[in-house]
Amino acid sequence: MKSDSYEEVIADLKQRSLYRRLQTVDEVNGTRVSRTGRSLVNFASNDYLGLAQHHNLRAAAAEALERFGAGSAASRLITGTLAIHTELEAKLAAFIGTPAALVFESGYAAALGTIPALFGKGDVIILDKLAHACLIDGARLSGAEIRVYPHNRLDRLAELLRWARTKRNTARILVVTESIFSMDGDGCPLPEIVELKDEFGAKLLLDEAHALGVIGPNGAGLAADYDLTDRVDFRLGTLSKAIGSSGGFIAGSASLIDLLINCARSFIYSTAPPPAVIAASIQGLAMVDSEIGDQLRAALRRNQEELGVEFDLPRAGPNRSAIVPVMVGDEEQTMALSARLADKGFLVPGVRFPTVPRGSARLRVTLSAAHQIDEVATLREAIKTLLSG
Repeated sequence: MKSDSYEEVIADLKQRSLYRRLQTVDEVNGTRVSRTGRSLVNFASNDYLGLAQHHNLRAAAAEALERFGAGSAASRLITGTLAIHTELEAKLAAFIGTPAALVFESGYAAALGTIPALFGKGDVIILDKLAHACLIDGARLSGAEIRVYPHNRLDRLAELLRWARTKRNTARILVVTESIFSMDGDGCPLPEIVELKDEFGAKLLLDEAHALGVIGPNGAGLAADYDLTDRVDFRLGTLSKAIGSSGGFIAGSASLIDLLINCARSFIYSTAPPPAVIAASIQGLAMVDSEIGDQLRAALRRNQEELGVEFDLPRAGPNRSAIVPVMVGDEEQTMALSARLADKGFLVPGVRFPTVPRGSARLRVTLSAAHQIDEVATLREAIKTLLSG
């Protein structure tokens, strides 16, 4: 809707059940959050392994705060690169299995900086229809020609790759997809996508945000799970989900990272991530890549199985994601169900257009290793009762 009146736009959003407002969390205690004096079990967080509140991450952040101060005070190319920034990047590269990695302020910044730095006018970018907004915006910002294929439709992806190679024969081609899709919780058919991009001489950017820490050996992601690390050109990841901290990163070849340091605008012109955040990320990564991480992934799988008694959980290869969409369809009904779950003591967000396509509103349940099994069982029964009523 186009209007010079903010009030008219807001009224239209409310009329279509698409209005959003910020809701303040007053306190966080494990898997419980307090909102307006009401304690809720949090099934909205992406803290898949329950590390965001872990005392090891808190202690690491406090130590870095004492050592380096509250802020980095400059961009990475000025004086913002601290010893712990380079330490984290070396450890991320080793964990992912690539020669190098580069940390950004957020996953969104990583996508917006990386895609336009590598591709531009005269190139072709082919995206899965359900690719995250940051990937779409990065593609748009690049100025490349954009094509979209229906979600996980390999036949259409092949057609678009063939078209790009024959009709745009001087173009560089990038395929963009996600390991685990953030709103549906399903995985991409990565081996087939890798074969197609190689057949047509394209590059592949794989967003591992919702897979890292959860899927693959030691939680190293879907590419590692399929032993395809060396055949995925660019890996985008996040520090703000299973790792329990904040920020994003790109992993790949040393020359790729060198290029991004020089050309990725969201990296060059942003103040470096704060020391406390970086230190917490180092500690979170160490826990993910350890026996403790294995134990937490086992606890998460236990909760997935408990919820799966009633719900058909999305899958990624042999692994389940921590994201479980409960499809409703109607936006108003979805938000009413979310409110009724809050009345029962559960924070489960309703997700609507434009985050998901029109008519596909859903409750988005996200599971954590920190959830107690009785919390998951009680939520399952509450949702079942509401949907049947």
